[in-house]
Amino acid sequence: MKIVAVRSYLKNMALTKPYTIAYSTFTDVRLAFLEIELENGMIGYGSGSPAEEVVGETTETTLLNLQTEFVSNFVGRDIRHFQQIIFESNLQFSHLPGTQAAIDIALHDAFGKYLGISIVDFYGQKVNALATSVTIGIKNVQETLEEAADYKKLGFRILKVKTGLNVEEDIERVLQLRSTYGTDFKIRVDANQGYNLNELKTFINATKQQGLELIEQPLAVGLEQELLLLEESDRTLLTADESLKDATAALQLAINKPFGIYNIKLMKCGGIVGAKEIGTIAQHGNIDLFWGCNDESIISITAALHVAYSCPNTKYIDLDGSLDLAEDLVRGGFEIKDGFMNINKRPGFGFDII
Repeated sequence: MKIVAVRSYLKNMALTKPYTIAYSTFTDVRLAFLEIELENGMIGYGSGSPAEEVVGETTETTLLNLQTEFVSNFVGRDIRHFQQIIFESNLQFSHLPGTQAAIDIALHDAFGKYLGISIVDFYGQKVNALATSVTIGIKNVQETLEEAADYKKLGFRILKVKTGLNVEEDIERVLQLRSTYGTDFKIRVDANQGYNLNELKTFINATKQQGLELIEQPLAVGLEQELLLLEESDRTLLTADESLKDATAALQLAINKPFGIYNIKLMKCGGIVGAKEIGTIAQHGNIDLFWGCNDESIISITAALHVAYSCPNTKYIDLDGSLDLAEDLVRGGFEIKDGFMNINKRPGFGFDII
């Protein structure tokens, strides 16, 4: 089955509400989209939403890459060779994971639709539906408690709290969440590289009795070895995010294990193929997987769900990125019930164009 057309474009999408993390505040997001049409009329959809501050690629760069002659030359290729096309694309767009991800996801979607099989079934589903966390940006204590109350009404039971600007305020927010809601929520925190080692120690010691599930990327990239000064029991909670961009980093971090958990984002590692490579390395290193996202379309969030559920060492998901969008290109793909994310098992990624 031949590819007959390739189309790409940008869409600027407002967020339902602004949010703040350790190094920025966001009010909207610009996403790159790719369509790959087959001769039977089926279309595979991909999306790129790289975080420039993490991987050095903007969505504008993603679009320019998707409009190159290299991508135009997908026309005439056989979709059954989609893995070879992904391999060639990753060589062509080395260190450009947003571009790689858009191509990877669109090709997977087109191939799944052509074959009549969901991508999770193509790889084999290893874990059942998991509950996603929802994210609370850096806010004062009262605003944090109010947003948690809103999420509780919506049925969510796992919070990921952004931290990293003031460790004492971060501690107070966690303590007040636990005091107010008891065991109603599981709590994760994400410092986005905002702490130094002493601040991290202070945070860990002050929250040790609060049952935190994990602490994501507490120190700046490049300071990973400082984490080895912590007790091994504390390091099992630490999650590599910005430090973990690809399989090479996954392999390096598996040697001394400064982190007990790997956060995989398709927009860091270049899509499903790169994610599977990291997942396999982590599996052999007895490292759990935590699947995250940027502000993204349902297209790439659903793709992340499919690959997450195909990895046996997946333990956590934080795939709420499309919930922040006031609009999207597609609908469906997954359903959230009581916080659990269920995929529909239709061909490809199973979403519908709006």
